[in-house]
Amino acid sequence: MSVSYIPVQWNGFKHRYNLALALAVGLYLWIFVQLGPALLGHASPVTPQIHNARAFGSCAFLMMSVILMIGPLARLDARFLPLLYNRRHFGVMTALVALSHFLLIFGWYYAFTPVSSWEALLFSNTAYDRALGFPFEAFGIFALVSLLILAATSHDFWLSFLTPRLWKSLHYLIYPAYAAVVAHVTLGAAQGVRGLAFPALVWALALLVAGLHLAAWRKERGGAAAAGDWVPVCRPEEIEEGRARVVRLAGGERAAVFRHEGRFSAISNACAHQNGPLGEGRIVDGCVTCPWHGFQYRVEDGCSPAPFTEKVPTYRLRLRAGLIELDARANPPGTPVQPLEAPG
Repeated sequence: MSVSYIPVQWNGFKHRYNLALALAVGLYLWIFVQLGPALLGHASPVTPQIHNARAFGSCAFLMMSVILMIGPLARLDARFLPLLYNRRHFGVMTALVALSHFLLIFGWYYAFTPVSSWEALLFSNTAYDRALGFPFEAFGIFALVSLLILAATSHDFWLSFLTPRLWKSLHYLIYPAYAAVVAHVTLGAAQGVRGLAFPALVWALALLVAGLHLAAWRKERGGAAAAGDWVPVCRPEEIEEGRARVVRLAGGERAAVFRHEGRFSAISNACAHQNGPLGEGRIVDGCVTCPWHGFQYRVEDGCSPAPFTEKVPTYRLRLRAGLIELDARANPPGTPVQPLEAPG
């Protein structure tokens, strides 16, 4: 965490996650290469090199779609939370697959031009003033550069060096990069196949991604923000052991009320690492564990266990008329608070 820029060391789950991801990519590429020609129905025969490039390109688009689905799915259904833990590994592999697509295309289409390959790529088509024949390569280049930037800055060193606010803003590049890929495929690859099946599939995935984000946003915005100094949370029995109930406060802040060993404590819902949703995590070894990257905090004071130094704000709780109530006035990060005893 703050000591070595590595929030969670390599463990069995990370190895299994990466192995499953690599196997899934390999299986997709094999199916595409072996069965793709008959299923896609190209308007004209394509060389094995181009077919292989399309295999990597379509795989990269599918991986980007899955990456963008994981976040909203985890908010809609907690069973998807484990997929969040190593999503940055997923992103790095996506960038490598996209780079492979580019290298195959670049090495085939532009290898024998009378001018330099880069000049041919960037300036052979300059019809930017019309939709039909628009240089779709520009969208692909933008998307690839964006993915490589995100992969290169995925390590926590860059989070610390750039500051969390700038790092998070930079990584929003994934959204325009995804839109650029949709445009790249629509204007380019779709021109080489019969019918609309392939571009329709691309747009169906894009609409699914947008729909899931909208559904998750509506769920998060549902309900009015609690107002006043003391706000109701829920009845004690409604919070499972080791889990939390998230309450939205005035001003957009959120607090997470956890139950641990029969007592209740409240901390900020925003992880100090990347503002991950602590309330969607669970208590492991006495510490709230962020579902995004595994940062941990003690529930009674909001501090990370030694030797780490991260802290989040804490909140006071009280029991009134059978309901847990939370003092909306946050304590400074790392402030100890006596846990609320469950009613006997």
